Amino acid sequence: MLLGVSGGIAAYKSADLVRRLRDAGAEVRVVMTASALQFVGAPTFQALSGNPVRSSLWDEAAEAAMGHIELARWATRVLVAPASANTLAKLAHGRADDLLSTLCLATEAPLLLAPAMNRVMWANPATQANVATLRSRGVAILGPAAGGQACGETGEGRMLEPLELVAALADGLAPPRLAGRRLLISAGPTFEDLDPVRFVGNRSSGKMGFALAAAARAMGADVTLVAGQVALATPPGVRRIDVRRAAEMQAAVLAALPGQDAYIGAAAVADYAPAETARQKIKKKEERLALELVRTPDILAAVAAHPQRPRLVVGFAAETADLETYARGKLAAKGLDLIAANDVSRADRGFEADDNALTVFWRDGRHEIAHAPKAQVARALLSLVADRLETGR
Repeated sequence: MLLGVSGGIAAYKSADLVRRLRDAGAEVRVVMTASALQFVGAPTFQALSGNPVRSSLWDEAAEAAMGHIELARWATRVLVAPASANTLAKLAHGRADDLLSTLCLATEAPLLLAPAMNRVMWANPATQANVATLRSRGVAILGPAAGGQACGETGEGRMLEPLELVAALADGLAPPRLAGRRLLISAGPTFEDLDPVRFVGNRSSGKMGFALAAAARAMGADVTLVAGQVALATPPGVRRIDVRRAAEMQAAVLAALPGQDAYIGAAAVADYAPAETARQKIKKKEERLALELVRTPDILAAVAAHPQRPRLVVGFAAETADLETYARGKLAAKGLDLIAANDVSRADRGFEADDNALTVFWRDGRHEIAHAPKAQVARALLSLVADRLETGR
């Protein structure tokens, strides 16, 4: 893997990216632009990659043997992260005035770019035209994400996080295992209102479902994400529908169902909702308050029984005890193809955590997905989904 680092504050993330790539088994060589060196020093990348860092076309020792051509031939893929607006412009117009742009022009390896810049620069028509040109030539554009930026503004332009980039690289070049597939994913909690200021909800953060959406998109799928009330940015390239209540989530899921190849129900849907929602705030008067709760729609069962049922229906079972018993019970009762069960009683996984571990069950089998960051767990689960879609079982 040849990693190009161009100028921008997001270059600090690239140091962690080198470590994550090596953890995933990649050999990494780093090429930096002169501007990138103003943000992070070459010794940092040399220590993390275990290889000398190149930054100049005028390195006599390297170029005596046409080092830039050797690097271009060595690379099996080239990732530029961060890719600044200037770098995008140079590559779109075929310029080769420094080592990094020369390598990108001279290599036959797949080229991937992870843009990082101010939101206004990203939205500028010139930048968007450059991105469109690069995409038309088969260059993969990874991101950017939306969120807070170093300049203090908020919007699209953040470089994807290192683990997100590793996920994209892991599945994005093989060709993508989910290319041409349509996936519908639900994520996050549902909130059932008691009155205008109170609700019944749960601790789901939506991180697992959003990780699945991001990984599925990186694997080439057309992804629709139905999301409960969460504070998460929409994964790049994902179509998002926001909902609040279980009934709203069911309506949105069923409306989006036609033509889907798979549905993954990762949302933590409330099992019960208040029978009535008070139109005014309930006042604190009595020592006790009794609430009547009624069952909410069973979205998974509805999808599994739907006339336009996807080829694959995958459920989640968040349990605190007897994991296999309850998971297999849901698998059979709801008519699912797979169910991914996790122990949410543990603080290091499940709700609100950044990591997870899953046991995936089907009628006559099971598969363990080890404790890992949710982006990695998502890729492992989607590999099982891709297996099923490919074999037709």
